Amino acid sequence: MRTDKALVWLVAAVMGSAVAAAPAMAQQEPAADSSAHDRVEEIIVTASPIGAKRFDILQGTSSLSGEALDRALSTTLGEALDKLPGLSQTAFGSGASRPIIRGQGGDRIRILSGGIGSIDASSTSPDHAPALDLATAKRVEVVRGPATLLYGNNAVGGVINVLDGRIPIAEPKDGVDGFARIGVGSNADERSLASGIDARLNGPFVLHLDGFYRQADDYKVPGFLESKVLREEEDHEHEGEEEEAKGRVDNSDLTQKGATAGLSYLGDWGFLGVSASRFDSNYGVPAGHSHEGEEGGEEEGPVRIDLGQTRLDLMGEVNQPYGIFETTRVRFGWADYEHKELEGGETGTRFLNKGWEGRIEMVQRAMGDLSGAVGVQASSRNFKAIGDEAFLPPSDTDQMGVFTLQRLDLSPFALEGGVRVERQNVTAGSVDFDRDFTTVSLSAGASRQLGDGWMTGVTLSRTQRAPNAEELLSDGAHLATSTYERGDATLGKETGLGVEATLKKSGGPVTGSVNLFLTDYDKYIYERLTGAEQDGLPLAQFSATDARFWGFEVEAETTVLRNDQVTVTLDGGVDYVRATDRDNDTPLPRIPALSARAGVGFELATVAARFEGVWTDKQKRIADYELPTDDAMVFNASLDWHPIADRDVTLLLELRNLTNEEVRLATSFLKDVLPQPGRDFRLSLRSGF
Repeated sequence: MRTDKALVWLVAAVMGSAVAAAPAMAQQEPAADSSAHDRVEEIIVTASPIGAKRFDILQGTSSLSGEALDRALSTTLGEALDKLPGLSQTAFGSGASRPIIRGQGGDRIRILSGGIGSIDASSTSPDHAPALDLATAKRVEVVRGPATLLYGNNAVGGVINVLDGRIPIAEPKDGVDGFARIGVGSNADERSLASGIDARLNGPFVLHLDGFYRQADDYKVPGFLESKVLREEEDHEHEGEEEEAKGRVDNSDLTQKGATAGLSYLGDWGFLGVSASRFDSNYGVPAGHSHEGEEGGEEEGPVRIDLGQTRLDLMGEVNQPYGIFETTRVRFGWADYEHKELEGGETGTRFLNKGWEGRIEMVQRAMGDLSGAVGVQASSRNFKAIGDEAFLPPSDTDQMGVFTLQRLDLSPFALEGGVRVERQNVTAGSVDFDRDFTTVSLSAGASRQLGDGWMTGVTLSRTQRAPNAEELLSDGAHLATSTYERGDATLGKETGLGVEATLKKSGGPVTGSVNLFLTDYDKYIYERLTGAEQDGLPLAQFSATDARFWGFEVEAETTVLRNDQVTVTLDGGVDYVRATDRDNDTPLPRIPALSARAGVGFELATVAARFEGVWTDKQKRIADYELPTDDAMVFNASLDWHPIADRDVTLLLELRNLTNEEVRLATSFLKDVLPQPGRDFRLSLRSGF
């Protein structure tokens, strides 16, 4: 393992802050999903501006916090979340993997940082990583299915909201609150650390500081496969060294780091805060890259991505009645993002994205049984791709939307409804392109409380999404994905008609939910391989078709033993999605296979253990020019130890992919050449104060 001066310095700073901290609080609270009691009380702020308990929400929702979030931490957001119901990942190496919800990804899934978009280039291509990390996050919330009413026409597939705590919204206990964590992983010799602190200053001000650092070498996959993305060290002097190098994915190493400073003014009327942050990531793209140059010769070379983002945020809340409104929330974010695709060490293409997004929500006073909120949201993006492989001309995208959501409680029934109208303009002066789109999205739902914690309901939705600049204007080679991407400037709006039925149970010996969903799309836009080639690369064409998505998610948990010494729980889940091009009666590409999981947990006074199995079925229902994937069974285990009774100190041992199973994901562009990481032993130490 290499020694890095910056790493040594950060280790000293993190551990020093932990040792010097004020007396720790009591042992940290369990994760939000860790017990039936927590499930009943859990509020999912992402799903509703008026606040809603998870088991009252008609859509499928999930969340991670506390120790559950610590166990999920990975080098990518997609890998960290792919065990949640209905979620999978693009799996583009250890540096870039974006989440997929119910088979949909890219520009249909909004990734938010504290309620505002990540303002990066991650929706442009699967090799582009989101400009955020979970190392210092406090909570992650997921809404499965359309969230267009609240977050815009780019959220037709769902929302992932990372609640990072960059802007304090309350005073810390005893004046200071924070954490420090250090961790290592065996598979890629990963080493990481993170720390954060909230401190009350003189007067009504609260200061927030956080930072993280992560470094990993090339990672290992099961066995050794003949592929240009794997290397075999045959010239080692010692046989043991040679065996260890087999199956290591070349150009899959990474370095990630970030830091944030925030300051809030707190008062009886609410709060107002600002933050500034910096995020940097340098990672390899483990795929074969070759194409014909301008003179017909073949150009080759590994691709690395060096990205950075500087971001400013503002957030405030005023709890003072004004007319029919009782609470006003303001959120604004601005970011300057750049990433360079390095080919053979030289900068080949630069992606630049300067943008901002803001939203205002006004929550109504309760008027009898009626509650609700209205809001306005606007965003602007200036996107440029510069270089030999700039497959997209410079473009500007402006969006403006207004929305309202209303709820009528008629116990035991409840009715919900909402509407959003949005205007989008895409311009690209270099190709004389200028188009406007107006989208209207509607939803209506009804639910009934059945008693004993049971709730059932149904939601109907009509969503519209306008094509983005990439789908309209792409025309060029993209070496990171080894394709020639071509857009269609004539693409129109896509419209989805959907229905979702839910049955949920909270409290009692069993908690859980069942969600069934079906959406028919008119003029659904997707990227398909045509079978043709251009510049020596497969041609990927953005096209519109009528499509259907349907599937289900089932999750349940039960406590089988509880006494003064031990608590034993069982949990499990199944999810499935089927997506079809109805015009041609063929499968859509890169759709996740049926998956199921089952786990058992043990909790004692100072120790908690978990063992789980995750099964993924083979995927033979594939689009043209795709290869099928085999089924896989992965076993994971973890052990949490709280060695000091009156302090928030946790030692976490994780064993991922215990049997070193070969796993290839149907959702990945690289599934044909790149398996998922093999066996990984992980150890972390976290101290809260």
